[in-house]
Amino acid sequence: MADRVAAGGTVHWVGAGLSTGSGLARLCDSAPRVRLWHRTEERAAEALGRLGLTGRAEPRAYTLPTLTAELAPGDVVVSMLPAPEHAGILAACVAGGAHFACSSYVSDAVLEQVPAAAEAGLVVLTEAGLDPGIDHLFAHSLVARAREAVGDGTAASYAFTSYCGGIPAVPNDFRYRFSWAPAGVLNALRSPARYIEDGSAVTAERPWEVTRPHVLDGETFEVYPNRDSVPFVEQYGLPDAWQARSFVRGTLRLEGWLRAWDAVFEELKAGDDARIAALARELAERHPTTDADRDRVVLAVSLDVRAGEGRSWSGSYLLDLVGDAEESAMARCVSRPLALGVRHILDGTLPAGLNRAAETAARSEAWLGELAEEGLEFSLRADE
Repeated sequence: MADRVAAGGTVHWVGAGLSTGSGLARLCDSAPRVRLWHRTEERAAEALGRLGLTGRAEPRAYTLPTLTAELAPGDVVVSMLPAPEHAGILAACVAGGAHFACSSYVSDAVLEQVPAAAEAGLVVLTEAGLDPGIDHLFAHSLVARAREAVGDGTAASYAFTSYCGGIPAVPNDFRYRFSWAPAGVLNALRSPARYIEDGSAVTAERPWEVTRPHVLDGETFEVYPNRDSVPFVEQYGLPDAWQARSFVRGTLRLEGWLRAWDAVFEELKAGDDARIAALARELAERHPTTDADRDRVVLAVSLDVRAGEGRSWSGSYLLDLVGDAEESAMARCVSRPLALGVRHILDGTLPAGLNRAAETAARSEAWLGELAEEGLEFSLRADE
């Protein structure tokens, strides 16, 4: 394996959608040069103006060939584009000697290129946003605290939940505010969800059909499982001696969401890809987000471990943030941890190869401390 390529050149931030926020400003403070790539140079310049970054980053019109032509060894590319675009950008990074970062789940297409990136001494940072991202930090922190309190070899059972959602700060009739592309929201609902319940792995073909109430600080929400939770048992380092009573990672919505979306669910049951794409456009037109709207992000992660002889333990993290006129809550919660990860690429503390926001409890505690210092507020309740 080659030595890790020293980072310190240009940071290329590709995409200026709903999740691009003050994290970009943090990079402008720490990186030698920052370029914002968007559909056109004019749109990129407008985004920089909206973020108060005119003159601090260079606007560029994005195409993959144009980006590729400007890459130099040691540069860092941050992809805020949809996940299917990441593999092509990563290939360009490997060819050009540039590091890569994104907030999305690592895909098979990205994984296929990780060995080549590692061999070239390049960092591939994934799952470094809100969910996935901050949720991983919370989970690793809770598991480490529980292991210290109970002991890895102690026979115990546990219940783990991790729920995250972008919701309207002021509830509306639709009980939702689109904080990412409507097509992505609908297609996520069409994907089966696997999780652990009553000690066994189960699959919900239609995740919304297992929606249940979830109370946080006296407020009732609705939650449902998302994607495949089961691999995260190993990723979060839960001891083999502990048995899962339940383990679920999922999505959080306002109370009343299930009822408000009944017509949408009927379409999802019957619609083909073309109809779902059309429905996404219709929903975007019917429920537009205006500059006056304020979003809210709620991320709640909890772990309850029961062992004999008084060695039980429980703890939870809660992030509950409302956006303001300067920045949406979603943009802040996605862009801040991603920018933190990029800064750690720049300072050389992330190794070559595949990285997620949190691989260890120690890194999780360090990142949580840094995010708290930067004003991203969250709370921890734990048995101590």
